[in-house]
Amino acid sequence: MQILDGKVLSDQIKIRLKKESEALVEKGITPGLAVILVGDDAASQTYVKMKEKACDITGIYSIIHKMPSSISQEKILETIAMINTNPNIDGVLVQLPLPKHIDTTKIIEAIEPRKDVDGFHPFNVGRLVAGLESFVPCTPLGVMRLLSHYAIDPKGLNACVVGASNIVGKPMMNLLLNAGATVDICHIFTKDLKEHTKKADLLIVGVGKQKLITEDMVKEGAIVVDIGINKTDEGRIVGDVDFENVAPKCSYITPVPGGVGPMTIAMLLENTVKAAHHRLNAK
Repeated sequence: MQILDGKVLSDQIKIRLKKESEALVEKGITPGLAVILVGDDAASQTYVKMKEKACDITGIYSIIHKMPSSISQEKILETIAMINTNPNIDGVLVQLPLPKHIDTTKIIEAIEPRKDVDGFHPFNVGRLVAGLESFVPCTPLGVMRLLSHYAIDPKGLNACVVGASNIVGKPMMNLLLNAGATVDICHIFTKDLKEHTKKADLLIVGVGKQKLITEDMVKEGAIVVDIGINKTDEGRIVGDVDFENVAPKCSYITPVPGGVGPMTIAMLLENTVKAAHHRLNAK
């Protein structure tokens, strides 16, 4: 069993991105990321602080637009419109989830697709499905980069994705399909989850349910990628996979924390630098 270490790989990517940022600055462009943070959700605030720190490390200019949870949808849309037209900002990120009175779809659709570094805009989603160049959601992209780093080729593998969200599960499915895997996607209405997971050469789980995947649900020698994040009663961060019991059966497995999480932030930085390159080429 080998650990898929996202922390080590993400640090390597940050070193490369810092050099790319410095090269862009020499050409008159500083990569810029604008983040919209609505409300006082503790997890969202933590994520945004981590992203801000990562931007500092890699030489990306970042600005955070903090808004109260009572903010109107119109005010958020006005801020996005302002950012869309700001020539010094390459990426726009709206931290999710948003308060219930805000239409998340309308907010995402308001982002300029060329600045959609989260890869959530329908324009980028459509290009991903078609296998065209696009901004790809950071978590699934991070998984693919992690697999590539460890020379794991999805082509020909039976892959099972547990979780069908627009942010993780569906783009993960499309990336794997584009890479030549045979993909089985499961969700809350799947009747016999074990029947699907047990056949998987590559099992990717992102639901948010502690110990959802147990030892008897995984085939011998499987590659297991755990995207889930849960907090135990003792305050520990764990994934969706019963790591201690599942790991001995695996050829590769991601830890939680230290697996996919760091890669998600690394891919956000990479998408932002990619957008800055687009700005340079458009000059």
